[in-house]
Amino acid sequence: MNSLQLPTCARSAASNVKYAVLVVLCLVWLVPISVAQTSDTSEDLNPIIQTPPAVSDASIKSRISAIFDEIESLNRVTVEVNHGVVRLAGEVPSSSAVARAEDLALRVNGVVTVENEIDRSLSVEDSATPFFGDPSGTWGSVVRALPLYGVALGVFLTIALIGHLVASWRSFWRWILPNPFLVELVSGAFRIVLLLVALVVAMSILGATTVMGTILGGAGVIGLAIGISVRDTLENYISSIMLSVRQPFRANEHVLIDEYEGKVMRLTSRATVLMTMDGNHLRIPNSTVFKAVILNYTRNPERRFEFDLGVDAADDPVAAMQLGLDKLKSLRFVLDHPEPEAFIQTVGDSNIILHFMGWVDQAQTNFAKGRGLAIAATKDVLEEAGFTLPEPIYRLRFDSGVEDALKSGKPEIGTQQSADVRRPKPHVDTREATDVAADNTLDEKVAAERANNTEDDLLDEQSPVE
Repeated sequence: MNSLQLPTCARSAASNVKYAVLVVLCLVWLVPISVAQTSDTSEDLNPIIQTPPAVSDASIKSRISAIFDEIESLNRVTVEVNHGVVRLAGEVPSSSAVARAEDLALRVNGVVTVENEIDRSLSVEDSATPFFGDPSGTWGSVVRALPLYGVALGVFLTIALIGHLVASWRSFWRWILPNPFLVELVSGAFRIVLLLVALVVAMSILGATTVMGTILGGAGVIGLAIGISVRDTLENYISSIMLSVRQPFRANEHVLIDEYEGKVMRLTSRATVLMTMDGNHLRIPNSTVFKAVILNYTRNPERRFEFDLGVDAADDPVAAMQLGLDKLKSLRFVLDHPEPEAFIQTVGDSNIILHFMGWVDQAQTNFAKGRGLAIAATKDVLEEAGFTLPEPIYRLRFDSGVEDALKSGKPEIGTQQSADVRRPKPHVDTREATDVAADNTLDEKVAAERANNTEDDLLDEQSPVE
């Protein structure tokens, strides 16, 4: 026989009903437990002060007065009760005692409300005693706690001494951190952290954790205020860390930092020191260096020079370019690779501007002298080939007296007739002028400055370079 099969929808409905019944049972079981726990917690937090079964104004007053008599700060509070309304008066030494008296009165069974008319006493004796305490009792406590103070002081000095010795272990920190600036930073931070740990442990032994929290909170607020006031100094300090970790240049490299150009002498914790091309010392804050655009001429020894020459509009510019390129290639200090180049820059009304480019090796060639000699050689070869290098053209306007004198051929008084007389060119020894060897004067000065310098230098050949 085939077994009876329920439809799918019926089975699904039955399953949902079972789940719903289980959920309801769980809720019925959990709700009373949570309510009971809540009520127990509330009872623990706000215990009721019991009075005899027959609650009357007199019994309420007697109960509150008896409680206040046992508390030193509340024994001068007077109590009046009328129909369950408690009226408190008198003087107490502090504002917290006023709140405490009202809270105790409200917790007495049968009290409807409390009218708090207590005043704080402003006498010196009442205000100072809770803070300073009884002098005789205070000195007695100090004497009894002397051994504990000695233990706390010993623990503090031990931890602080360990921190100082480890922070002064330079070889250990140099082995962990090869960067000298990070060695100083991390070792100093380690010493401060161990000092704080020693203070926290000593205060914990004395049981003064609350005072310690107050001190640390105040120190945090003071540190935040100091950080805001010296944010520029902190920015410069952080920039020094970043520059020492990832160095954008090495010592004696020729750099251009924004508009400042020179040879790198050293990197300190505050500034980058350059020797300008004039031989002067230039200190740039590290925050400026970190955010600046840095052009490094030394990193790639090959450098391109450029210059313009103009020829007459009637001349062949392509032939002039070819002559100039051939001359540039023949110069011994101009590199063959990359090859020199030339192109027509602009075409004017009376001339055509040609743009020439060539490459030199800065390690072997003085860039400025090489560029100047290349310009002179190209100019000479074009003039020798018959190309005209146009001169500036000016339009002159003469007064009537000068115009008449020019027409008559007679010079005015005070003028002198001149003739174009070409003098012979003297023989000049140009060997020094044509010497394009690299100038190492600044390199020698920088090396001497670094050798005699006693200031810490964060430039390290072992550090990574960007």
